[in-house]
Amino acid sequence: MNILISHIVVPTLTALALMFASTQKQVRTIAAGGMTIQLIQSLVLLYFFLQERAGGNETAVLFTQSFSWYPSLGISFDIGVDGIAVAMILLTSVVIFTGIFASWEVDKMYKEFFISLIILATGVYGFFVSLDLFVLFLFFELAVIPMYLLIGIWGSGPKEYAAMKLTLMLMGGSALLVVGILGVYFTSDVEGVRTFNILVLGQHHIPIEMQRIFFPMLFIGFGVIGALFPFHTWSPDGHSSAPTAVSMLHAGVLMKLGGYGCLKVAIFLLPEAAQEMSWIFLVLTGISVIYGALATVVQTDLKYINAYSSVSHCGLVLFAILMLNKTAYTGAVLQMISHGLMTALFFALIGMLYSRTKTRIITEMGGLMKVLPFLSVCYVIGGLASLGLPGLSGFVAEMTIFVGAFEHEDLFHRVATIIAISSIVVTAVYILRVIAILLMGPVRDESYHNFPKAKWFEKIATVSLIVGILVIGLTPLWLSDMIRESLGMIVDKLVLK
Repeated sequence: MNILISHIVVPTLTALALMFASTQKQVRTIAAGGMTIQLIQSLVLLYFFLQERAGGNETAVLFTQSFSWYPSLGISFDIGVDGIAVAMILLTSVVIFTGIFASWEVDKMYKEFFISLIILATGVYGFFVSLDLFVLFLFFELAVIPMYLLIGIWGSGPKEYAAMKLTLMLMGGSALLVVGILGVYFTSDVEGVRTFNILVLGQHHIPIEMQRIFFPMLFIGFGVIGALFPFHTWSPDGHSSAPTAVSMLHAGVLMKLGGYGCLKVAIFLLPEAAQEMSWIFLVLTGISVIYGALATVVQTDLKYINAYSSVSHCGLVLFAILMLNKTAYTGAVLQMISHGLMTALFFALIGMLYSRTKTRIITEMGGLMKVLPFLSVCYVIGGLASLGLPGLSGFVAEMTIFVGAFEHEDLFHRVATIIAISSIVVTAVYILRVIAILLMGPVRDESYHNFPKAKWFEKIATVSLIVGILVIGLTPLWLSDMIRESLGMIVDKLVLK
């Protein structure tokens, strides 16, 4: 079996096996076992990919396979991966693996919860391996739809409102994607043959008049799930109401579908319109970066703090993509992976702290370092990664973005870059503020001394994510080189002015 197909088959079989589980222990064991296998095979995929590249295989996309599905419409189940897709698959495997353990104590409809969670992950895997726009869109919807149930049933606070708002906003983005994808499809007609295959479409020149129409649709359609301003408002509400593992997948993986789609679909297929219109979206992404950071400063709810922080960090991803050069693109993908790991760590820790304190308001807590040293140290590591401390993943990603952004010598790009860089200062303010209020100082309540220490499944979740942050921060070249080598076919279509 093609290793990419197995990335779809394993979670599918895991979800099916969960249907026959009868006890909570069986559900936990099956879910953890299935996602452990998934993580292992993602590491195997990474190994084989690096071996192929080391062996001199310069093919743009590896492990390809094609199954004809609807020949008369040019629809095929085409799969394959480049270095970017491999990196995103590995990120997904780490986040869903840790999400299972972060949800170990879910007791409300636990079977249905884990099934929905794994179906969501299946959609994400399918999205990253798809080379056919039609199939890619189907998997995109498969990844988005379970969010409504996961938030609406297992969420907290105004969960029905948050679930509905998230679903409607993302469906609006999906509507734009449908129009954009069909527009690209119908303008790809060569000698009476149409196709949805991304690689084939990339070899055709779409008239600039059509590109100007469909590029905004595709970029905004994907940008909605990537928290593009002003379409970001679903994100903080969705994060705040979602259960722990759902927030981890939501911010850690789902929001990355936006950046991935903008880069691998919108920019790749419609490069001329991207060059013409990039300045418009640069303004919007710049607002996302600064607005998200400033909004985070005034929040007191831990989930809202992380949610608005995610708006800022994901805005930085889209900002880098619009710089239209290989260095910035490399930084954008590194930022997607780095942010995916650290925001998953944050949301996991927030869930663990809430289960003990029964509050997410930072001003109602204090001195947790004395009573929960392990979880507190993990939170500090996540915070330092978020503000870009050298040696952690955030520094590598952000420095690569800003170096790529400064490759532009014109005044507009330089000013935009300086404004984006200023978000680092604001990030340091809110990270250090939260750490000071939440973890330092005297213990706020004597009952805190009775809190249970970190449990084994909590340690598995947090340590796994921290290892990823450290590996990227200390040894980034293998990942950045793998990403950079996969950007050639995108950059070659861009003629920078």
